[in-house]
Amino acid sequence: MTTTTGSTTTLLTQGDRTRRRSSKRVEPIYYLFLLPTVLLFTLAITVPGIIGIFFSLTDSIGLGEWNFIGFTNYIALFSDPAILQSYLFTAGFAVATVIVVNIAAFMLAVGLTSRIRFKTGLRTIFVIPMVISGIIIAYVFNFLFSNSLPSAGSALGVPWLQESLLANPDLAWTAIVIVTAWQAIPGTLLIYIAGLLSVPGDVYEAADIDGASKRQQLLRITIPLVAGYVVINVILGFKGFLNAYDIIVGLTGGGPGTATRSVAMTIIAGFNGGDYAYQMANATIFFIVAVLLSLLQLSLTRGRNKV
Repeated sequence: MTTTTGSTTTLLTQGDRTRRRSSKRVEPIYYLFLLPTVLLFTLAITVPGIIGIFFSLTDSIGLGEWNFIGFTNYIALFSDPAILQSYLFTAGFAVATVIVVNIAAFMLAVGLTSRIRFKTGLRTIFVIPMVISGIIIAYVFNFLFSNSLPSAGSALGVPWLQESLLANPDLAWTAIVIVTAWQAIPGTLLIYIAGLLSVPGDVYEAADIDGASKRQQLLRITIPLVAGYVVINVILGFKGFLNAYDIIVGLTGGGPGTATRSVAMTIIAGFNGGDYAYQMANATIFFIVAVLLSLLQLSLTRGRNKV
């Protein structure tokens, strides 16, 4: 009996190991489906990126002959006031827009998940800006800021409204924040709505029984339970706003002067102006910043996927 039991146990153990090995094996068909995507990604993104990093170590103007100059371009970047200005503007703009977008989107999400009439129709209306091209939105608001609002200011006798925000070096950034937020709020709103709908209704019923007010429920139940969604929206929004380009082009073109020139605009202007290698070094630094933000996002959202 002992021998039989030992043999049976051995067979079962061997069978479990065989099943575990077979379950860990990846079928070749998966690699067949993966290969085209990896090939396209490599040819369209990885290879051009490596080539660009290489040319950032040269004095190339984008065509013709070039010489290898090492890290000269990178050293020059950190002492270039125009580059530093573009980074400061982009970072400040991104922070301001993230704050505006998340506050507005969260308030709208709370309203659109409450017991109000026509909330389905209102959700549809609020999502519309997300599907409109950024450059089209920028040109429409450009007309409003340059013509409609100054005309209204003159008719109403409001001095500060008679001048276009886009022509004021100190206030042009506020117009960019307003327009960017107007387009970005719907995407953030959808994430917040998903987060609010994931909160169990029993929690609010228990809070009502305990006599908690709506304000207390918002501060002590809603916000803590959707904190993971707040982190996701903040990181994704900040990364997205760092790449601001089309709305700024349509509104100010980087002006007045260079007051609203973002990093992306600076890089593209350099490519078009024969400053290829120098701006490729700038693009490499910008890429490193984006990677660091992505790693930060992963570290902050790891473990929150079950929210």
